[in-house]
Amino acid sequence: MSNTIKTTGTLYIVATPIGNLGDITLRALETLKSVEAILCEDTRVTKKLLFHYEITKTTLSFHEHSDARKIVSLLERLQSGDSLALVTDAGTPGLSDPGNVLVEEALKQEIKVVPIPGVSALTALVSVAGIDMREFVFLGFPPHKKGRQTFFQKVSDSQMPVMYYESPHRVLKNLELLRELNAEKKIILGRELTKMFEEVVQGGIEEVQMYFQKHPEKVKGEFTIIVY
Repeated sequence: MSNTIKTTGTLYIVATPIGNLGDITLRALETLKSVEAILCEDTRVTKKLLFHYEITKTTLSFHEHSDARKIVSLLERLQSGDSLALVTDAGTPGLSDPGNVLVEEALKQEIKVVPIPGVSALTALVSVAGIDMREFVFLGFPPHKKGRQTFFQKVSDSQMPVMYYESPHRVLKNLELLRELNAEKKIILGRELTKMFEEVVQGGIEEVQMYFQKHPEKVKGEFTIIVY
């Protein structure tokens, strides 16, 4: 009779660069090398990072459209002893992505979950905001249609700075809605943070609108916004 004690694997939540590949931590690289497989929002994006650092590892797709069966199969691997790393295309998993669902289920099964911290667009913009950010509200991505008015009313009414993420397809339209609700608010807008064309634009809502109207070629990439 075997005296071997069965041990579960570990689920590592690994932050990856949001643009500049040099922003990954040494601990993150060591973790990605050590696990049995890496769970990716988009395997093609993650493979570019792995190739850059000469890491050969199995990648598995795990994203917002992954169903319950996928989660069950991943939990079974962890229970069998495999350690897995969860990454997103950019930044810290669990922040405006489905990583929290897998973490929740892993914790229910008493599987060890370990954060491997690193870069995020949110903290990157906070660090250069130049305003008091000891307290702020983070609201993720605005709804596309239903709830959009309510979302920006909440932003408009907040007494604390509000942060949210925005896509280039809706950023100008949503700034216009915010200006209609409260034209006195000010904006700090981070575009393409850590990338070659990184830019932080700050001022009144109308000022920021006019800037992008004059430079429509800059309405691209991912936006991180502080309203205060």
